[in-house]
Amino acid sequence: MSLERRRVVVTGRVQNVWYRDGCRTEALARGVTGWVRNCSAGSVEAVFEGSPEAVSQMISWCRKGPPRARVDDVEVIAEPVQNEVGFLVR
Repeated sequence: MSLERRRVVVTGRVQNVWYRDGCRTEALARGVTGWVRNCSAGSVEAVFEGSPEAVSQMISWCRKGPPRARVDDVEVIAEPVQNEVGFLVR
């Protein structure tokens, strides 16, 4: 199976709205590994590794987020696969 890795930075009202926990739940449901964390600037950063389809689904989820979020922008950066294990909330 081919894998890909994408780093995303999500801006808007994405902290204190269960964004990280929702992201983890969605990633685990799709078999995506990586991590998600809050950034000091008020954004959320995440890394997704998995099949191209599953990673694409995660990026689509990030553009919407959980119900209380307001997503203004999602920056997507391709990176080399690093064989992440599990999905962590940092």
